[in-house]
Amino acid sequence: MRSQRRCAIMQERFVSTSEQRQRADDFRKLHRTPPILLLPNAWDLMSARLFEAAGFPAIATTSGGLAWALGYPDGEHAPWPDVVAATRRIAAAVRVPLTADIEAGYGATPEQVARSVADIIRAGAVGINLEDSTPNPNEPVRTLADAAARIRAARGAADAEGVPIVINARVDLYLKHVGEDSTRFAETVRRAEAYVAAGADCIFPFGVADIELIRKLAAAIKAPVNVVGRAGMPRLDALQAAGVARVSIASGATLAIMSAIRRIAEELRQNGDFDVLKASMTRVEAQKLFANNEGDRR
Repeated sequence: MRSQRRCAIMQERFVSTSEQRQRADDFRKLHRTPPILLLPNAWDLMSARLFEAAGFPAIATTSGGLAWALGYPDGEHAPWPDVVAATRRIAAAVRVPLTADIEAGYGATPEQVARSVADIIRAGAVGINLEDSTPNPNEPVRTLADAAARIRAARGAADAEGVPIVINARVDLYLKHVGEDSTRFAETVRRAEAYVAAGADCIFPFGVADIELIRKLAAAIKAPVNVVGRAGMPRLDALQAAGVARVSIASGATLAIMSAIRRIAEELRQNGDFDVLKASMTRVEAQKLFANNEGDRR
């Protein structure tokens, strides 16, 4: 059954190759700074439409938010066909470029990663995140050769599909505390160079928040650098001044919304006070977000 569903999603294409290629080119241009690219991460059609309506020039998916919306924990636990289907719905809901967080590529081998990349391109994505970490505590990150091979396979799949996607290669040494503090910087830069040589367009040193470290990484890495924007991080203008090309918010918005819903649920249950349902958005405004949801947004 799983193979049949994979076959089905491989046969469908979101838009024409020429239109998708143009979206990919537009997305790539957004990485040329200044100005810095602020990239919100959506997890469903509602969040994607709201981010687009706010004026963001491109949107990303969040693997965590998307998995939770599907009813699974993050970490490639959501069935891949469901992830592809959800990505397709989000891509169809917006006119701006969409990049997809596909975690480690949903594949044990580079060949399997290539198939996943082909799937997600056909779903409408014009970019991907591809991380080099693993769930194995004895091998928290892949060897450089293995990680580079997976990026090379992803680029090959994109070439075969005729869509020059933007590959954002995530380096997880700081996130996973791999190596000594004295060597982690140099190894991050070494991996960045290898990933760019393998076909990556942007480097994502995940888990880095110190502005001086960000500045040094941005200066040493000869490619656009992506960092995560979280509460407590420096402001966007400071990150741009530090040389950052792209800021994404990962699952931050999803968690903020989940926190709000939890607060509403707890107050309703404990107090029965309906004032907790006060909202700044009206039903009419919500309806307008989806007024053209009959396929004409393509």
